[in-house]
Amino acid sequence: MNLNKKFQKLVVPVLLAAGFAFLNERAIAQESEGYPKKPNFIIIFADDLGYGDLGVYGHPTIHTPNLDRMAVEGQKWTNFYVGASVCTPSRAALLTGRLPVRSGMASNKSRVLFPNSANGLPLEEITLAEQLKTVGYGTACIGKWHLGHKEEYLPTNHGFDYYYGIPYSNDMDLTRKLEGPTGYWDLWTKEYKDLDITDFNVPLIRNTTIVERPADQHTITRRYTDESIEWIKQHKENPFFIYLAYNLPHVPLFASEEFTGTSKRGLYGDVVEEIDHNVGRIIATLKEEGLADNTIVVFTSDNGPWLKTEISGGSAGVLRDGKGTTWEGGMREPCIFWAPGSIPHKVVMDMGTTMDLFSTFSNLAGATMPTDREMDGVDLAPVLFDNGKSPRNAVYYYRGRDLYAVRFGAYKAHFITQEVYVSNPKRVEHDPPLLYNLDVDPSERFDVSEKFPEVIAEIKELVRKHNAKMVKGPDLLALKEKAK
Repeated sequence: MNLNKKFQKLVVPVLLAAGFAFLNERAIAQESEGYPKKPNFIIIFADDLGYGDLGVYGHPTIHTPNLDRMAVEGQKWTNFYVGASVCTPSRAALLTGRLPVRSGMASNKSRVLFPNSANGLPLEEITLAEQLKTVGYGTACIGKWHLGHKEEYLPTNHGFDYYYGIPYSNDMDLTRKLEGPTGYWDLWTKEYKDLDITDFNVPLIRNTTIVERPADQHTITRRYTDESIEWIKQHKENPFFIYLAYNLPHVPLFASEEFTGTSKRGLYGDVVEEIDHNVGRIIATLKEEGLADNTIVVFTSDNGPWLKTEISGGSAGVLRDGKGTTWEGGMREPCIFWAPGSIPHKVVMDMGTTMDLFSTFSNLAGATMPTDREMDGVDLAPVLFDNGKSPRNAVYYYRGRDLYAVRFGAYKAHFITQEVYVSNPKRVEHDPPLLYNLDVDPSERFDVSEKFPEVIAEIKELVRKHNAKMVKGPDLLALKEKAK
């Protein structure tokens, strides 16, 4: 049975006191294996950034020297996935280490939460922040939350000591009058020049109090970074975890005066280059404070580019399609791991997901993994610090509550495909499923299902076993309650 929040607050100090001896032994063992001793963790999560939007991932006109340097000093992963192709379920997957269908954060109707949504991430879920607090970490969430805007669902009730950010997407609370059925999309399909921050009445929250409304989105990237830097300086004496989730480059695109009009890629490039600059400020702070060698920084994004927004959206590079879909462009993301002196430089072509961060960070911090629920992550430490292989050999591509595709090794089978962001989207069930070899065809252009029926049979058996696990324990009950 899951612990409620109040009970967790009572038992955490007891667990900490009882576990110090064990954790010290574990830390010594990890240090001898080349792992950092009780590392700090920073996850930097962009919004709607595409696989092809960084210089180090091949973009020809977006200048990202700080992220490129991180990739050279650390690890660039080329087969890294998120838990869903839209905001809310993707963030739930990262923070819980579980497929979002397990927590009820995956709906077939409204796939993300809105300012009028009644619910949020269930309090019974254990977030990465709560997990790390059991072993003495300070925790901060800075930026976009999108897992429930009501006070009971805010980060401060999900294990974070501090919160500063916008509780949902920056295009919500729209105040501008839209004309016709295409009015919303007309805002984004060109480089808009007449939008103002007052067109979006989004709140900026500190802990549980609104401190600014509408939030000044021209300066929001810099201010999120300022808050992160200040928090690092104040908590550098003890292990810490920062979840820094930039609202951009999700539309509407706003850049500061310093970066407006500076990128060859236009306004979208201005926004990405400003994010890169501020990531560089985080890295510089860690070096100045003597924390670089013992801090693991991960940079990735919540889902692929919003192609429907045309010039205001990003690029998936060589990958097919983008946000909202279960094609590769929707769920495979750029990912950089950085910890100089701990994580050796290499390009990693093994599979990993944001759900694996829960397992990996738990291991490195000496936290015991939950045993009362199905977890969907694996420990990536052998790949990060040694020459080991990732234990992950499969990725499950959900759209809402339905499993659309599965990757197993090099091969990916699409059982269902569906159009997105169009009127009356076409949904197609495939029997036999479409099959692509992603090692040789990452663009998913050449269906090889007729050539490899044995691969399809193997993937179907994998799905059968996966589905059997999906109906065990409290997960199904939570899903049914959420659907009422």
